[in-house]
Order: sequence, then C-alpha cells, then structure tokens
Amino acid sequence: MVVLVVAALFAAQHFWSGRPQSVAAPEVVAHGVAGTAQEGPAEPDPPPGATEPAATAPAPDARIVVDVSGKVRRPGVLRLPAGARVEDALAAAGGAERGTDLTGLNRARVLTDGEHVVVGVPGTVSAAGGPAPGSPAAAGAPAAPISLNSSTAEQLETLPGVGPVLAQHIVDHRTRVGGFRSVDELREVNGIGDRRFADLRNRVRP
Repeated sequence: MVVLVVAALFAAQHFWSGRPQSVAAPEVVAHGVAGTAQEGPAEPDPPPGATEPAATAPAPDARIVVDVSGKVRRPGVLRLPAGARVEDALAAAGGAERGTDLTGLNRARVLTDGEHVVVGVPGTVSAAGGPAPGSPAAAGAPAAPISLNSSTAEQLETLPGVGPVLAQHIVDHRTRVGGFRSVDELREVNGIGDRRFADLRNRVRP
C-alpha cells in the first residue's frame, strides 16, 4: 500500500509540472529613450528667426568744428562736442580778454558745425572773410551777409528796413530761442513780414 501511495504521488507531481503555462512577452524599449533619459532634458530650440544679440560698439561722440577769433586768449579752430554753446567755445579758447565787451554775444546759444564766432570786435568779419557791412572796405562792393546770431543790434541796423526797434526784436528773439538755426526763422520775429523777409534773406546768415 505504501508503494502504491508513493507511486501515485510521484505520478501526480509529474503531470502537474508538465502542464502548459502562460509566458508574458518581454517589454520593448524604444531606441534612444534610455540614452535620452540619462542625458537629461534637452534645451528648447530658439524660435524661428531669432538671432543672438550682436555686440554693438558704442558710436563715437559727435563733434563740431568752429572758428573762434577776436578778443580771446587762444583764437583758432576748435573741435567741440555736438550741442556745445558759445560759452563752451569761449572757455576752450582760453576765455575773453580782460575788458572785452560781451554784451552783444549770446553765450547760451547752441553752436553749429563750421560756425565762425567773433568775440568783442565791432564790424564783424563774416565767415567768408568779407568786410562787415558799413565798413569802409565794403564801400562800392556788395555787402557780405552778416550773422543773425553774433551781430549786435547796431550791426543789424545796417540792414535795409531795420531800425533800432526791429533790431532789438531780432536780438530778443535769438536770446529767447537760443539762436537762429536758419535764415527762415527770421520770419518768426515780430515786425518782419514776407516783403521785408524777401529784402533780408540774402543779406543775413545764421
């Protein structure tokens, strides 16, 4: 009986171990996924058309060139920063000589490139080198244009149709606006109409 029981248990174990079993399929890993996970998240691409900011060199400071003459300590051609005023040109020229009358000079006026600033000299010589209106050298010759910015009221009175009152209006206007930038601004002066402006436009300069 013992032998039969042992044989029955052995047969039962043999049939149990030989039964069919289900096998799970291996997991498929996509190529490159593992490597990407190890390397870390990729940086986002820049948007289309975006470029890296280029380093721009600072633009050089703008300069103007003016000629300062007359009663100054160091007359000559000066190079000044753009936006400089007559006072800056005087300082660069060493200042006005002692006793020089600066009443007719607007020291707060903004300078323009190529300007000729004459300090303390009556009968101003123009930038072209011509004699001042009313001087003996100008007799019998066309008068050179005079500067609206540097001429005194007395010099402006030498213009046709300009008396003491209108000359003072011109001086007051240039003081108020900081100087004439063009001859056309003469129209803004009180007392100068179209007809008078036509008579003066070729006889003056800024």
